[in-house]
Amino acid sequence: MVAPALAPGLLTLARWRLLAMHREAGVGHVGGNLSALDAMMLLHHEMLTGRDRFVLSKGHAAGALYVTLWSRGLITEAELATFHADGTRLPGHPPARGLPGSRFGTGSLGHGLPLAGGLALAARLQGRDGRVFCLTSDGEWQEGSTLEALVFCAHRRLANLTILIDHNRLQGFGTTAEVASLDPIGRVLSGFDVEVREADGHDLADMRRVLTPGTGRPVVVVLHTVKGHGVPAIEGRLDSHYLPLTEEQVREAMLGSAMLGGATGETA
Repeated sequence: MVAPALAPGLLTLARWRLLAMHREAGVGHVGGNLSALDAMMLLHHEMLTGRDRFVLSKGHAAGALYVTLWSRGLITEAELATFHADGTRLPGHPPARGLPGSRFGTGSLGHGLPLAGGLALAARLQGRDGRVFCLTSDGEWQEGSTLEALVFCAHRRLANLTILIDHNRLQGFGTTAEVASLDPIGRVLSGFDVEVREADGHDLADMRRVLTPGTGRPVVVVLHTVKGHGVPAIEGRLDSHYLPLTEEQVREAMLGSAMLGGATGETA
């Protein structure tokens, strides 16, 4: 059964809800959530089936995951209001259990790909169909555990594994090029005997093109993204990694012509 295409208006509404949720909670990491949201929505609305697995390695994008699950009807509006609060099941990083499809608590970067590789190998050994998708940040490729996991996945030729890199080029203390450059990351990783593909991480059609299954090797998809995508006041800014949005920034984003038009056009 083919899933219906993700409506741009629903994606816009999810971006609006993400901004409101982070503002209500008074927490940051908005920039990295916005850069990953488009890919996460596309995966959950069009790609993932009951046989597939998803691992969010960049755990600080938990807000984008929660909003995506909300857009699928798997998390309620009332639950989103508890984001980051005491006793919530929606903490700042994904919990290990208690959420649909959430199998691991992630947040200390560099752990998601080893876990995803284990899921992919287990599925093959057990003769199960389905794919494993792992969404990573670009900064965590500076972690030894991530590169070691890639060696393992390539050696085992885990063709059922697709690794997405949210390549927004900014991390906690500067640009990825300044902190520990792996540029161009696609060319660097192609030396690990994986199939490397690249796409615009904010273009749904372009991402659909590169998210087809691999042919005998793991697939690494470099998604070229913009930190803070959709909010001009913070797009491409390092401080969007940590700082929460102001009330004025949220209001301006919600009243922007693209966001307002998309949301009202698709949800009426």
